[in-house]
Amino acid sequence: MLYYNNEIDQKLPKLLEYFANGIVDENKNISHCLLFWGPDITSQCELALEVARLLNCSEDKSKTCECLNCRWIKEQAHPAVKIYTRLDFKEAGGASDDEDSTKGKKNINIGQAKAIINELAVTSDYHRVYIFCDRDEDGNLLPLNQMNFPEATSNALLKTFEEPPKNTTFIFLTKDKSDIISTVVSRAQAFFVPGVKEENEEYSLVEGVIGNYWTIARNDVLEFETTLMKLVAENEPKEIFTQMQNYLLAMIKSNLNNKHLYYRFVEDLGYVEEAKRQISLTPMMNLQTVVENLSFKMILK
Repeated sequence: MLYYNNEIDQKLPKLLEYFANGIVDENKNISHCLLFWGPDITSQCELALEVARLLNCSEDKSKTCECLNCRWIKEQAHPAVKIYTRLDFKEAGGASDDEDSTKGKKNINIGQAKAIINELAVTSDYHRVYIFCDRDEDGNLLPLNQMNFPEATSNALLKTFEEPPKNTTFIFLTKDKSDIISTVVSRAQAFFVPGVKEENEEYSLVEGVIGNYWTIARNDVLEFETTLMKLVAENEPKEIFTQMQNYLLAMIKSNLNNKHLYYRFVEDLGYVEEAKRQISLTPMMNLQTVVENLSFKMILK
């Protein structure tokens, strides 16, 4: 899945101007550790890839440049520009090549940290840019937090973040600075990246239906489905699913220390995203079927 956006200068003109000016400055006054935070992880990733392109461009740094480095980054194929998530490494000594050893991985672990350190020990002709975030099994970008980028992993990389090899930049993508341990934040230059659309965290329409849904008994799933279907039918379906996502994001943030609930909410967030995608298809999937499938996935754990 490609995240490069050639129109990022129109989406985030001030931020891009800042980085472009800093990168062309002979003193290169851009920090080697950057932290992007805000509601829109996709825009953060697009900005990070554009920063990587500017750092590696071998010609005029224009957005239409077709030098090899720019083409590679636009195709997300550059050997020194990488998006690192919990799903980007197979476990050492784990599953064989024909097995998905990343399935079920919960975080960026110390094994990945060591692999990054070893990789950086080898010199490179390029400016290496490592973008840290999370993603689900479908490739959708997710923000970093202290569950998917835990303290032990962060600490294993602290010295590298503080004193990286020459021509190396680390970029962290998160929803809120408080979601990353303070020792990493203190080593980074932080930038708020606004969403292209105004952030909507409203979930008042759905709270009465899905509030504490994880306590609903399995044999009450049909009643839950009926209530949810009524809510969806009486409102714009996409808005209901968006508010369900907002509710789940709020639950994720308030349950960082409860691993059982945290992982459940993350999984259910993916189910709601899939339901929202299904109703956007042409022709649209039967709404009753979408709600039924979603209800059974969320309740029958």
